[in-house]
Amino acid sequence: MDYTIRLAQKKDVTSILGLIQELADFEKEPNAVLVTEADLLQHGFGDQPLFTCFVAEKDEKVVAIALVYIRFSTWKGKTVHLEDLMVNQEHRGSGLGTLLLNEVIKYGHNLGVKRICWEVLDWNDPAIKFYESKGATLLKDWYLVQMDEASINNYIENI
Repeated sequence: MDYTIRLAQKKDVTSILGLIQELADFEKEPNAVLVTEADLLQHGFGDQPLFTCFVAEKDEKVVAIALVYIRFSTWKGKTVHLEDLMVNQEHRGSGLGTLLLNEVIKYGHNLGVKRICWEVLDWNDPAIKFYESKGATLLKDWYLVQMDEASINNYIENI
């Protein structure tokens, strides 16, 4: 494998956003991406970064990302949340996902976290098998709960 794994830089935001959109397309949500390059610059590379992103390059082109952030668990304390691990279609199956997950796990370990967590769609069998092969536990008795912007606004209007 001839990949370079490194921390993302400002110059990578166009590629990062492209991979985010590719993931949304894969997950059958092509119109769901609202984040912009400006958002990524501000929130990933500003004065108080909200996320850390690892990128994988091949021939000086970003072909995969792993975007993480710190959160706090009332049961475990500081944790790392893996928001997305995305490998460009043509590079899947090359071991690149493992290299990126390795970086995420090392990052969390170096921070001393007690848990690293993420979600996977129930129909994404290759990803489920990949994560289980790495020793991850799928919590099938938990629901992912979200409120989108419209739900938030509706909630606010009714309190």
